[in-house]
Amino acid sequence: MKERFIENGIEYVKSGDYYIPNLKAPEGTYNISRYGKLHSIFIKENRPAFYSMKMLNGTWLAYLEEIDTSAKEMVDRLIEDMMVKQGITEELKVKDQMAWVGAMNNIRHSAEEIVLQEFICSMEVQ
Repeated sequence: MKERFIENGIEYVKSGDYYIPNLKAPEGTYNISRYGKLHSIFIKENRPAFYSMKMLNGTWLAYLEEIDTSAKEMVDRLIEDMMVKQGITEELKVKDQMAWVGAMNNIRHSAEEIVLQEFICSMEVQ
């Protein structure tokens, strides 16, 4: 029996009586924070075939980093848009700090909820 062979672009190595994929972690560093981790959990639980495909072709971490970056940018844009629509300005911050903090907390939570529902926990794969 062969010690190693390649099938479907994946190298397999004999280990005892079994052949296991010879997988290596992708090179480089990835900056994955909250949104990427949440999306990772969602995909592992709801789209196992997609998860396996990304893991096997070595693009899982790059995919999560892209999702995380996009989600952060989306939250920032939503916060800015909501601030303009609700009239939250630096003038309010100077006049009434507690009202400004409360309004900003509401805006941040709303923006994060939108991103979580529409982007992070979406069954459509980006």
